[in-house]
Amino acid sequence: MKSPYARNIRRSSGELDPYSAAHIYYGQDGLARRPKIRANSSIYEPAGTRNALADETRPPTRRASLDNAGQAPRKFLVPVDATLKELLRREDTDGNMQITIEDEGPKVLRLGTFASNGFNQFDIRGTYMLSNLLQELTIAQGFGRKQIVLDESRLNENPVSRLSRLIKTSFWDNLTRRIDGSVIEKVGLDPKDWTPDPRPRIYVPRGAPEQYEYYTRLAKQRPDIRLDVQWLPSEEITGEFVRDLNDKPGLLAVAMEEYTDPKTGKKDLRGLPFVVPGGRFNEFYGWDSYMESIGLLINDRVDLAKSMVLNFCFCIQHYGKIFNANRSYYLGRSQPPFLTDMALRVYERIKSEPGALDFLKMAIRAAIKEYHGIWMAEPRLDPITGLSRYRPVGVGVPPETESSHFTHILKPYAEKHGMSNEEFVLAYNSCSIKEPELDEYFLHDRAVRESGHDTSYRLEKVAANLATIDLNSLLYKYEVDIARTIHVFFGDKLYMPPQFCASGMTPEQFETSAVWDRRSKRRRAAMDKYLWNEKKGMYFDYDTVKQERTHYESATTFWAMWSGAATPRQAAAMVIQALPKFEVFGGLVSGTEESRGVTGLSRPNRQWDYPYGWAPQQILAWTGLLRYGYTEEAERLAYKWLYMVTKAFFDFNGVVVEKYDVTRPIDPHKVDAEYGNQGSDFKGVAREGFGWVNASYVYGLTIVNVHMKRALGALTPWETFDRMTEQAGIVDH
Repeated sequence: MKSPYARNIRRSSGELDPYSAAHIYYGQDGLARRPKIRANSSIYEPAGTRNALADETRPPTRRASLDNAGQAPRKFLVPVDATLKELLRREDTDGNMQITIEDEGPKVLRLGTFASNGFNQFDIRGTYMLSNLLQELTIAQGFGRKQIVLDESRLNENPVSRLSRLIKTSFWDNLTRRIDGSVIEKVGLDPKDWTPDPRPRIYVPRGAPEQYEYYTRLAKQRPDIRLDVQWLPSEEITGEFVRDLNDKPGLLAVAMEEYTDPKTGKKDLRGLPFVVPGGRFNEFYGWDSYMESIGLLINDRVDLAKSMVLNFCFCIQHYGKIFNANRSYYLGRSQPPFLTDMALRVYERIKSEPGALDFLKMAIRAAIKEYHGIWMAEPRLDPITGLSRYRPVGVGVPPETESSHFTHILKPYAEKHGMSNEEFVLAYNSCSIKEPELDEYFLHDRAVRESGHDTSYRLEKVAANLATIDLNSLLYKYEVDIARTIHVFFGDKLYMPPQFCASGMTPEQFETSAVWDRRSKRRRAAMDKYLWNEKKGMYFDYDTVKQERTHYESATTFWAMWSGAATPRQAAAMVIQALPKFEVFGGLVSGTEESRGVTGLSRPNRQWDYPYGWAPQQILAWTGLLRYGYTEEAERLAYKWLYMVTKAFFDFNGVVVEKYDVTRPIDPHKVDAEYGNQGSDFKGVAREGFGWVNASYVYGLTIVNVHMKRALGALTPWETFDRMTEQAGIVDH
């Protein structure tokens, strides 16, 4: 989407686009295409060094060249370091290296125009333009620029256009990682590493000897990085084995490709790229990657989306599962499964390319292995209902959390045994002390983390027992997708090679669509029986131990619409009865306030409960509503979410964060829950956004109509937009 300020402005073919990506705008290519700065004898005070509120009447000693009169936005001549220093001194009154509506500066700074060689000065006013100036100067400084020609249109750009542009041209690239020798010393280090001697370490599966040879060769060639290369056993990974790796945490190897090194002309390996969530989450995550792929495909980054599918296939082939993330302490833990939909979306974009059908075939085979080996096997399968649960294996205390995270849980047990917390954890993890109640607690804690919804009172102390609506909706989608793909693309007969056969499968067997059709019908019947509440018009989780439906109202009910598991009648009931419970100022809230219950010092907020909203819940609900023909509801919810994200971006220095308080109109990015909020702690400029929020933004903009996009650019709240369009007789929303 181009800024409206770019319209009707004619530029010569050699002129630099004011909305170019930062590496073009401030890099050598952009520098070469800039007009030359002229020298003259005018007295020029560098921008930012003149007080905008003083010396207003002092006559100039000499007038420099005139500014262009016309409709085109101005260009400013800006000395980077001096202006940046003065801008922060005047406007960043709380000293956090950001300019927001909470700062109490004069909200105005003068910049000299390029056409006058800096002599004529114009005011840059308001939080938004000043914060954009801060961002642009910070970026320019990072490129080593001492003086820049800055387009005014880069400062007053429509906020929807600006955020969309940054996501496409900057955020995705800044979130992209790969694992190989070029970056192993950086990506191999874990900010969560709790050991006394953190070092880069990588674990390689037995089925990838070429990677083991590659990394051991790298370790010998570069002893300075202290890379530790370890084989994983070929036997089944147990909870005890994962626990025993706690003293040596490391990366889990993902897919690599062969290429010819342009420097040496020799063949070598390099990592396939993937997109990380952002903030402290710097690994290859499970369901984050699916959400990110939706935005990547919209932004024509098919290469990255395809690469992430290939990484998932590698993980399933060699480890049996898609991980929570590719660190050793996640070996026993998966995340919500989205592979079939992700692969089909990518295939739709590459189907005319050579090898596209082979790509789809590998992805479907991987999904079948994951389905049988993880979700339809013990301990996750409930044999009575036939439904599945989040129930990963593990022993002891999850090591990746903050050191104080479980203190309140562990303290009574430590005191009981006359130990310090640290001593008790060591004894408990080694099983020299038995505490069955604590075993049960951590069984559910690991399940909460596998669900991706960590944490929530919906799941606390019960997660491993729940056949959840979200997981079973996803598995229904697997069954339907696999059936359709085998029938449509593979002649109703898909050969399964040994590497994609899970335990219990017959190597070299054939899969047919009829079997998968029956599986989807059985699951839908079980979901109707155990999860659907006819009176309340929504789905609930089912406790497989107590053998009763739970009462927590969760936005995951709409996942059944995303997957197509809901009947048209059930979908209508959810829109009429459930949707009003979850719809708030900024879109959908994760759960209802009534279900969450009272919070306070002894019962703090959980981040996946009311009043917080998350991008995945919005994305899946929008898609589900559109699937059943509820376009107006999807547009309204998308508008509310987009407005909230845009308003925070506009008011708070370009911030884009992991989650939002969707009930809070002014500063929804400020979250009062455990773990805080990722994406808000930056200096000068936000460089990544947050993966799935980036995706939700570009996806949401494909759902809302033209009138809505214009209103969002003008920061019009939903209620105002709705009232104005109704008065104007516009009813296409």
